[in-house]
Amino acid sequence: MKHILLFLFLVSNFSVFSQQDAWVYFKDKPDSNTFFSNPLSELSQRALDRRTAQNIPLDINDVSIHQAYIDQIASSTGITVKAKSKWLNCVHVRGSQTDIDALKLLTSVVDHVIFADNSLNAVGKRAQTTKPVAVNKVLSTQINFNYGTSSNQILMLNGIALHQQNYTGAGKIIAVLDAGFPGVETAQPFQRLKDNNQILGGFNYVTKSTNFYSGDSHGSMVLSTMGGYKDGYLVGTAPDAQYYLYITEDVNSENPVEESNWVEAAEEADRVGADIITTSLGYFAFDNPAYGHVYADMTGNAAFASQGANIAFSKGIIVVASAGNDAQTSEPHVGVPAEALNVLAVGAVDSVKNYALFSSIGPSFDGRVKPDVMAQGQKPYVYYNGTINNIGSGTSYSCPILAGMIACLWQALPTKTAKEMKQLITQSADRYSAPTIQYGYGIPDFGLALANGLSVNTFSKSDFIVYPNPTNDSVLIALPGGFDSGTLIIYSILGQKVVEENIVKQSPIISMKALNPGTYLYQIQSNGFSKSGKIIKE
Repeated sequence: MKHILLFLFLVSNFSVFSQQDAWVYFKDKPDSNTFFSNPLSELSQRALDRRTAQNIPLDINDVSIHQAYIDQIASSTGITVKAKSKWLNCVHVRGSQTDIDALKLLTSVVDHVIFADNSLNAVGKRAQTTKPVAVNKVLSTQINFNYGTSSNQILMLNGIALHQQNYTGAGKIIAVLDAGFPGVETAQPFQRLKDNNQILGGFNYVTKSTNFYSGDSHGSMVLSTMGGYKDGYLVGTAPDAQYYLYITEDVNSENPVEESNWVEAAEEADRVGADIITTSLGYFAFDNPAYGHVYADMTGNAAFASQGANIAFSKGIIVVASAGNDAQTSEPHVGVPAEALNVLAVGAVDSVKNYALFSSIGPSFDGRVKPDVMAQGQKPYVYYNGTINNIGSGTSYSCPILAGMIACLWQALPTKTAKEMKQLITQSADRYSAPTIQYGYGIPDFGLALANGLSVNTFSKSDFIVYPNPTNDSVLIALPGGFDSGTLIIYSILGQKVVEENIVKQSPIISMKALNPGTYLYQIQSNGFSKSGKIIKE
């Protein structure tokens, strides 16, 4: 459980590990023609629509594993099938080394076998890798939530700029992969989700059952940062998004099967049409030391869960993962799957944007910037054990806080691809031009990301942006880096001043409701800088 929220150090007795874990990879997928002739047999219409919108073709890893192959492995002596992955065309098995080695003799079915204990693999043999596939709105009525104690964690990301324009995650689906969701079906902060049918379903991959309102409360806390709602106390970053809840983590043990559970859940998230996967889980060490990852494995697509995360991204899903809480341990680096090539790894800061000392650091072993971005993970407000409090800390919180804002941003920018969204978010961050091993690219500004996503101009953090133009009732002012406040003055076409408003990053929305339709001139002044232009009120 150390890799979800708490810092627990387990002492393992290596002698108890009489069985091994391994992945058995199959040669082919005989059922591929059947799938391609009827993809709705495996994927929902929403999953197909996501691919169409992002120009992503169907491919062989969308095809399910041939069931007869799974049955043959499951019936083999001493073998238990623990999980499966259609994307990687393999099953996760447990058994003695001898029994697993015997599976290699099934040459008509089995391509190769990879043990979780890499010392049992042929020299130089690594798990298969899969190359990832690179992949004008009008402001609505303002929403003014009573954020209460949770306001800071949203203000830090300039998320209120989206909420006030009615971008609250509606129409977007977030899959939460975690350790359990007890109390979500009954606790008051989740009542709004229940009343509005925003929890669409889920599954428990640990017990292989539909009982996902069970397990560890970690997932319930995570969900509260996005979908929780209690007026004056807690407003999640995506209160109107819809959610699938998947349990992949067994808090009673640390075993590579949890990575396999994770990939299987990610495949289901793809099948049902999820837009975003958020996961406050991470993997480095396991109970059996021989199974553990090392820093040299953090190359973006070597670990099993990282491979799955990259494939999810290639399907048009944004994957957001906790960077980890291990900065002060002997292995301080961002772990699996946050280290993956196409995952947004989220580190943690405190309430005033200072680096949280526990937050795992970068870079990846191959020198990529990790973590990617930061959000409040030190003492944010969450629902826990019947109360809303800020007694806990961890990248387990900063990750979903940011994931919820991504849902809001994607609602506002529905034509953007996952790749474009990821770029907009990182480029809006306050250290984009000078990333560090602690902060990565820094703290995103979602108001700026929105303005730049809607702008026809090339992304720039060095200019003031006024959007939308034309407008119906209000405009958003995006301030560039180094500018925290300013003044907006609007003049009639005859030069009469009709509006003068102060601008701050925390509240960049300026109302124009009192103005008659027509063309106006504006001037923005800040720190001795001035920009002028025209704006049309429809």
